[in-house]
Amino acid sequence: MTDLREKLQALAALPADRPMGMPGAYYTSQDQFDHEAATVLRHGWHCLGRVDEIPNPGDFFTVQLLNEPLIVVRGDDDNIRVLANVCRHRGMPLAEGRGTAKRFVCSYHAWAYGRDGALLRAARMENAGFDAKNCKLHGHNVQLWNGFIYVNLDKAAAPFEHPDLDGLLAPYETEKMRLVHVAEENWHTNWKCLVENFMEGYHLSVVHPQTLHSYTPTGLARKLRAGDGFTSYGANYPDGIPSRGHGAPGLSDEERMRSTLFAKFPTQVASQAASLLVSISIFPINAGLIRVKWTMSTYGDDLDDETIAQRIKLWEEVNREDREKLERMQVALASDHALEGPLAGDDYEGTIRDFQIWLAAQDAPAHAAE
Repeated sequence: MTDLREKLQALAALPADRPMGMPGAYYTSQDQFDHEAATVLRHGWHCLGRVDEIPNPGDFFTVQLLNEPLIVVRGDDDNIRVLANVCRHRGMPLAEGRGTAKRFVCSYHAWAYGRDGALLRAARMENAGFDAKNCKLHGHNVQLWNGFIYVNLDKAAAPFEHPDLDGLLAPYETEKMRLVHVAEENWHTNWKCLVENFMEGYHLSVVHPQTLHSYTPTGLARKLRAGDGFTSYGANYPDGIPSRGHGAPGLSDEERMRSTLFAKFPTQVASQAASLLVSISIFPINAGLIRVKWTMSTYGDDLDDETIAQRIKLWEEVNREDREKLERMQVALASDHALEGPLAGDDYEGTIRDFQIWLAAQDAPAHAAE
């Protein structure tokens, strides 16, 4: 694993006009994954979903992030909290799936918790050492941004700020987008492979000839803004294609004629178009397995129900195409001959280099301490 970490630092330091990708072991080594789980993933901000997944007090959904089971809930005070989904008695999970709850009741011994995590009831607990005030569920570090819900497992994590990315998305009014679809499934691939796949336009015409090529061909992909913790590119539309929705009133013609794809490192990738927002949250499980949650949102009533259904079907097919390629590649990456290879130019794979440089920067302090 030390060799992989040294390789990451070396490749990230290459000249911008000579970029190279990491060797296969970087994506298949369980030791490398365990290191990432304890560092860049443990200390990163992860997108759990959209705010309007839980519009009313008591609405909740559950998530497993690394070794932490979580409850994402809207409280009586309308605040969104991310609570540890672990009973303070003997560790039983309190909720599963999604729904609405007045309180969370443990199925093992019926301890009951409020929507704010406070212990409300613990039957027959009369020992002198028991104090209900000391049995509140742990509340994780939460941040809301552009209608997304983020969590950081590190108590000391500072809120993230991305003014350049804010500026890129502001005309789309991302925060106002309306949720229309949520789906989850497991993919047999490494978490970094999906980030890299989603964030490069080099594969669009090859992997998606029927689904994407006609309106986001590889040749029109253009690198956009990048900064500490994010990158982006524009999947531009050819002239003369049918309108894909008007969107927010402040959008320019250029912004309406592209899908703006962005990554919020480490594990969120998204496609923001005038009338449609698709976001993928990646939940790493091990070196070769991830849980994928994707949401689709629309701008107001821009798209009718039939069009929304068509877009959902389209994105299901796009995801199937990507999943098929990534799962096949994951097997081949275990080969001794899966060595580092040259990346394409900035417009096509420059976003992969951005991700690589960011990962190297996150790993540098830990690497230097060894």
